[in-house]
Parts: sequence; C-alpha cells; structure tokens
Amino acid sequence: MDVAVCHLGQVGYREAWELQREVQARLIAAKRSIPPAHLPHSLLLVEHPPVYTLGKSGTRANLLLSEPMLSERGAEFIPVDRGGDITFHGPGQLVGYPILDLDHFFKDIHRYLRTLEEAIMLTCADYGLHAGRIEGRTGVWIGPDVRGPERKICALGIRCSRWVTMHGFAFNMNTDLDWFNLIVPCGISDRGVTSLAHELGRPVEETEVAARFLKHFAGLFDVTLISFHGSEAFAYIRSFLKDASHETVSGPAP
Repeated sequence: MDVAVCHLGQVGYREAWELQREVQARLIAAKRSIPPAHLPHSLLLVEHPPVYTLGKSGTRANLLLSEPMLSERGAEFIPVDRGGDITFHGPGQLVGYPILDLDHFFKDIHRYLRTLEEAIMLTCADYGLHAGRIEGRTGVWIGPDVRGPERKICALGIRCSRWVTMHGFAFNMNTDLDWFNLIVPCGISDRGVTSLAHELGRPVEETEVAARFLKHFAGLFDVTLISFHGSEAFAYIRSFLKDASHETVSGPAP
C-alpha cells in the first residue's frame, strides 16, 4: 500500500484540522460508495504556531492561563474533537496526522496507537535514547533514569470514524518546553515533558528527525511513502479532494 506524505510546513491549527476533516470525509464517502472506491491514505506533517488544544476527555481547568493572557503571549486555545486532554503544539515539533483507512491495516485502535508510539520510540533510539510507555497512559516517555522521573516526549490523540483515522501525534524535537508550564500537560500533574534537544543537550536537525520517523512508520505499517512538499503538497490535497468528490482515483493507490 502507498501513503501520500504531505510536508505542509507551518500551518495554522484550524486550517490543518479542516484539511484533515475533508480528507477523512472523502475517504469515508469513497468506502461507502457502491462499489467502494479505493482512495489513497495520507499522512500530513506540519508545524503549528503556538496553540493549546483540548481533547474531548479533558478539562478546561488544565489550562492555567485565561485565553486573553494566552493571546498576549501569541498562543491560541482550541477545543477539538480528538481523544485525550490538553497539549501544546508549536515550533520545534514534528506533528503528524495520519489519515488511514484501518480496514486496509488492522481494525484495532489500541494496536494503531501502539504502532505510532513504536515509530517514535524507534526514532528516539536512533539518537541513543531509550523511550517507552507507561501503563495506562498514551504517548511516548523517557525515564525514569538518573536525570529524573518519567517525562513525555510525544503526545498522541486521535479520532476514528468508520475506521478512518485523523489527528495523531506531537513529537517534541527542539520545542521550547516553557510553553508546557502554562498547562497541566495531558492532565498529568506528576510527570514532566521533554524533547530530543533537551535530552541530547543540543538542537537536532528537524528534517533528519522527520526522515528517521518516516522510515520507521513505513516499516511498521508496511507501506510505501510518496512524498509531496510545500505548495506541491497542498496542490496534491486539492487534487485528491476534487477527484475524490467524483469518485475517481488520483495519486498513489492504497
């Protein structure tokens, strides 16, 4: 199977959210058509301006500042339709939104989340970092170790409709961790947050991190990746949405 990887650069959260919803809706419509139409799977890779998002199972109390105070700091607050609690998105993160029809992979949300986590864990291992899981808590963690207790390096939260996924993960690469001081990250007050740069003591090359992640993602999901960048990526999505609305196939085959 092929997955179209769309490297979109820095995109506002609401714009990326709307793109996800449109692509997901097209995939759902295609699989419900008679006969079903087979359309490409997608992975949107973005970086967001500073924004706090609150999942359906979260509480507003985990945002520690008022929205006007956030605005003064150049950040937004947006309640969203994914699972999970509150998290931060911003510069220095690798944010990925896989839009996959799990009918073509495995119809198991738990396994899907664990597979995404595994791709991040393997990427951390490429940098000599041992990352793992905490029982009962979604995401990827480092520690406990000599540097301190468990600290989250990647948050996950998804939405799935008719086995088509959206939302995804936020992997801290060179992220300014001070942003997390303004929330109770993921509603967890007894654990910290970290980044690749913080753990390594140096900035990381973000395109290299993304390439390593994609290698592991492709291997774990057993897919071939076809990449589009910048304006080409947006053009591909527009073409996909246009062609999908006419129940024709454009781009990589599933």
